[in-house]
Amino acid sequence: MKGDLRVLGIESTAHTFSAALVSEKKGLICDVRDIYTPPEGSGIHPAEASIHHTTVATKVVREAIDTSGLSWADVDAVAYAMGPGLGPCLRVGAVTARTLALSLGKPLVPVNHAVGHIELGCLLTGATSPLVLLISGGHTMVVSYSSGMWRVLGETLDLTLGQLLDQLGRYAGWASPCGRRVEEAASRSHRYLRLPYTVKGNDVSFSGILTAAKRLTDAGEPFDDVCFSVQETAFATTVEVTERALAFTGNKELMVVGGVAANKRLSEMLSTMVARHSTKFYAVPLRYSGDCGAQIAWTGLLAYRSGVSIAVGDSVVRQSWRLDTVPLPWRNDA
Repeated sequence: MKGDLRVLGIESTAHTFSAALVSEKKGLICDVRDIYTPPEGSGIHPAEASIHHTTVATKVVREAIDTSGLSWADVDAVAYAMGPGLGPCLRVGAVTARTLALSLGKPLVPVNHAVGHIELGCLLTGATSPLVLLISGGHTMVVSYSSGMWRVLGETLDLTLGQLLDQLGRYAGWASPCGRRVEEAASRSHRYLRLPYTVKGNDVSFSGILTAAKRLTDAGEPFDDVCFSVQETAFATTVEVTERALAFTGNKELMVVGGVAANKRLSEMLSTMVARHSTKFYAVPLRYSGDCGAQIAWTGLLAYRSGVSIAVGDSVVRQSWRLDTVPLPWRNDA
């Protein structure tokens, strides 16, 4: 392989269609996105989101090439999010990537979306082998690298943290994603309302919090107070299991990635916790906390450099694909 690989990455797992280009020497070159927004009070409808992705795919990819300063001939491989995610949305990204790989005569590289969050986070923060808190609409888990894979030390038993915030916001009539609006509402309150606090072993459960929050809302409690209470309770459970995992592993790096990593209150609580353990705390930059092509392109580059690729005819999408089943040949156990 040549000394400076350049990979085009396609992300389409949920509401975001994104294309990005990365270079082995320069890192992230560009990241272009177009995000599907559902009607107020609604979540992401997979079929409607896939129609959106189909409509914008060509425009997004062309804009990525145009803003990168590269030509099509400069692209060495095409990476795509094979999963996990929403089936109709994944298929749009896969078809786009297959078409590009065939037309350019370039290798096709499958990427696990969750692994992409982590590897991009390491690139942008400088963390090397951290304990990772992955929190988004699709994931809530604490993971640590060991023996060739990311290993799950704790996770949600029902809703993810992102789903909790989205469903709470939709109950108030907002459109997904609702995390930022819930955070803004919570920032206007300091009145705590008692909610269920559920930690089972090193796993968490959020469905009881959501049910209780809806009942409080129906009972006339100010929604700002409900949002504040939901955040404080859900974040406290998350910090508790993360701290337990940190004490167990003895890791001196903690990195938080995923869409909910953008929440300032959660970062504040995590920062306070890691200070007790003399641990470095890394949070992925706000712009790259959510879904983006950069996470697919960079992880695709790491994978392709390590010999990972797939024949176009054998390429598939996987709606369910746990990150703790994905080999990571680019991470040296030594």
